Amino acid sequence: MKAVAFTHSKPITDFDALADFDLPIPVPRHHDLLVEVKAVSVNPVDTKLRRSGEPLGEPRVLGFDAAGIVHEIGPDVQHFSVGDEVYYAGVPTRPGTNAEFHLVDDRIVGHKPKSLSFAGAAALPLTALTAWEMLFERFKLPRDHAAGGTLLIVGGAGGVGSIAIQLAAQLTDVTVVATASRPETADWCRSLGAQHVLNHHHDLATQFSQFGLSAPECIFCVTHQRQYFKKLTELLAPEGAIGIIESDAGAVDISALIKKSGTLHTEYVFARGILKTPLITAQHRTLEAIAHLVDNGTLKTTMTENFGKINAANLKRAHAALEEGSVRGKIVLEGF
Repeated sequence: MKAVAFTHSKPITDFDALADFDLPIPVPRHHDLLVEVKAVSVNPVDTKLRRSGEPLGEPRVLGFDAAGIVHEIGPDVQHFSVGDEVYYAGVPTRPGTNAEFHLVDDRIVGHKPKSLSFAGAAALPLTALTAWEMLFERFKLPRDHAAGGTLLIVGGAGGVGSIAIQLAAQLTDVTVVATASRPETADWCRSLGAQHVLNHHHDLATQFSQFGLSAPECIFCVTHQRQYFKKLTELLAPEGAIGIIESDAGAVDISALIKKSGTLHTEYVFARGILKTPLITAQHRTLEAIAHLVDNGTLKTTMTENFGKINAANLKRAHAALEEGSVRGKIVLEGF
């Protein structure tokens, strides 16, 4: 099968930072689905893994988001049949989705939204799971429009921010405040449902005051946690909550958070799939719920660019764009 992988950690500008390979088709076991991949999207974690360490022995295939068709199933699969159209985010402990065929545990897979193309669906899984788990499982925001308050999303125009804005705006009664630093990304956040958009390069407390906003009870920081953490703890309402997602957030000073009796929530979207936690099947249920919300018009795909075929040249372009930090929404690649 065709696949894109790397063998050495190199700058994306190097000719062989990513390369095309021909690899064996894997065989499903236990809860595995063998998915014929039709489209993928690219996430910042892909670039971090490519830069962080060299694979041992065989080429390493990257990629987490995918949409495709179930080609074969393992003996313990419960939720799917051959021919089903699916979408999902894989885990970093297994080969990635940048390949014609991919193995994934059926308990972290959902049926693809019927109203979306494979490309549109591939933009959603990793970011939708991350945002859903933070908003509704960590923060425990009520989804019955019974409570208000203010939610600040730092980094609203990226992949996670783009779906978090929609989920909060459509399913809760909170005032959604997002941050963006360019006119086009600010407009994007507003189009997704953010009621106020602030510039994270300027003082957030001053901007909150200018808009007459009360201190946020919840802050979801999806980027540059170390850079913003101190100021966010100062901005947070007493007994509020801060959520972070990056695995490389590093050490942060929580003393100001403690003095407010605030809470710090972490979200690692791969934990359930890697550790096979008792809640692993919750990701299947969440993706089913997301698909329903897309199909009834509540949510929309966050795909903003389609870079064409899934090959090394186009994936290098996508990695480069993410490393530049100017991507709005999600970059998708489709077909081999």
